[in-house]
Amino acid sequence: MDGVSQVYELIIIGAGPAGATAAIYATRKKMDFLVITLNVGGQVVLSSGVENYTGFQYVTGEELAEKFQEHLERYKFAVTMEEVERVEREGDLFRVKTETAVYLGRTVIVATGRRPRELRAPGEAEFKNRGVTYCATCDGPLFEGRDVAVVGGGNSGLEAVLQLIKIANNIHLIEFMPELKADQVLVEKAKASDKVKIWTNTRVTEVIGDKVVTGIRIKIGDVERLIPVQGIFIEIGSAPNSDMVDFVEKNRWGEIIVNCKCETNIPGLFAAGDVTDVPEKQIIVAAGEGCKAALTAFRYLSQR
Repeated sequence: MDGVSQVYELIIIGAGPAGATAAIYATRKKMDFLVITLNVGGQVVLSSGVENYTGFQYVTGEELAEKFQEHLERYKFAVTMEEVERVEREGDLFRVKTETAVYLGRTVIVATGRRPRELRAPGEAEFKNRGVTYCATCDGPLFEGRDVAVVGGGNSGLEAVLQLIKIANNIHLIEFMPELKADQVLVEKAKASDKVKIWTNTRVTEVIGDKVVTGIRIKIGDVERLIPVQGIFIEIGSAPNSDMVDFVEKNRWGEIIVNCKCETNIPGLFAAGDVTDVPEKQIIVAAGEGCKAALTAFRYLSQR
């Protein structure tokens, strides 16, 4: 075992809404567990404002992540701030490797979330949480009565547009390809609104702003234009952070497949939150899944 002596009952990978909630429940069950994470909060910190998390009428993503941190600090458990490189099976145990160490656990909860696909356009990183967002459901209400752009003509982009029709003033939908890729019923609904202007064959070249976003520069062929907007919703998809586990069943998008108890096809290996195939990638959904995963892991160990 490469000199590793301690075997944890549970290793939780990630400390976003799912992982943090799993840790709280594991503590209350007095499990011997370890949390391995790069940060606390995960994608929560990407949200400029949250208005749909029960108990908070409004809280910034950064503030909510701080609340997670405060809650976790009430309990005493092992935490290591590292990135997990690989999870392997070793007999009845799981071997979790980071850059600097190897940890062994009888059970594992993968709660590593997702990463949004980025445009990689100048200004995008600079104005994250200052007008650039990756979640219309999370941040849409913050742009009530304002002009916004949605980048991405797939289903997620069109669904964002349809949400924003009820909120924003004008919506510019920008798609790189010659045609929108979304389901036709979504496209027809968007086209039916006089709030929506559709730009195809269009590339985003720059996000413009001062302290916050003030516009987006686009290029159609050889022609450049600057569109004044106060919000930019980047909806070009996201990818689950599931690469470190290659022996578990996943769907075609790389999401870990779980049942209603957060069980995977591997006994003792559980997954929770946005890394899984559970629908609706929302903070409150991930938190509930983290609770279930911890309780299921506790029950699994209790029966052995």
